[in-house]
Amino acid sequence: MKKIMWIISLVCLAGTAMIMQFLPESIPMHYDFEGNIDRWGSRYESIVFPLVILAFSLFWTILIGYYEKKALKTSDEKESAGAKSNAKVLAITGISMAAIFTVMQAFSLYGAYTAAVSNATRQVVDIGRVSIFLIGIIMVVLGNFMTKTRINSAVGFRISWSMYNENTWRKSNRFAAFAIMTAGVLTIITAALVNTSMAATFAMLGYLLAATIVSLIYAHKVYTDEISAEKS
Repeated sequence: MKKIMWIISLVCLAGTAMIMQFLPESIPMHYDFEGNIDRWGSRYESIVFPLVILAFSLFWTILIGYYEKKALKTSDEKESAGAKSNAKVLAITGISMAAIFTVMQAFSLYGAYTAAVSNATRQVVDIGRVSIFLIGIIMVVLGNFMTKTRINSAVGFRISWSMYNENTWRKSNRFAAFAIMTAGVLTIITAALVNTSMAATFAMLGYLLAATIVSLIYAHKVYTDEISAEKS
């Protein structure tokens, strides 16, 4: 699956390099909170984001490789299965992020080209809302795979209460996954309905905060129940 992640990342880089040849020399590079263009820059600056995506792919590759090696080195079947599971979740996360960032880059290039050729003073495509919409999708994807992780130091709902043992990890991550997916769905709906990226951003942060708080409360309850069960 790492190959898929790198293919997507390289397609984004190659596609941007090709499209960049058809862009005007100067394109919008930044917008204020109201959507007004507040900075123009060289079309060659558009290559920066694909390079960032490649850097993320390298990061995920290193992290995935760590768990793959861990799965091969250990003689404990349970630990090996956990490492393989974590590597798979990380690979899916990397693929999802590369794909969503590539879509985001496509919208950004289209908006920049359209604004440049029409001498616009405001953004043609609300990149902020598009970004929040795509972040909502990432939240749904990550939540869906959180339940498949084993106790580890890299992915999942990792706090002392949830990492107490396998039972607290499983229950806490299952609940947190549902909370994050719910926040993701609400983020997608909000981004599609509101008129400004600022409203979508604040809504997303509110959903994430609420999901985090209820997950912490539930994880503490699971932990205290586990402690009580051990003492009885």
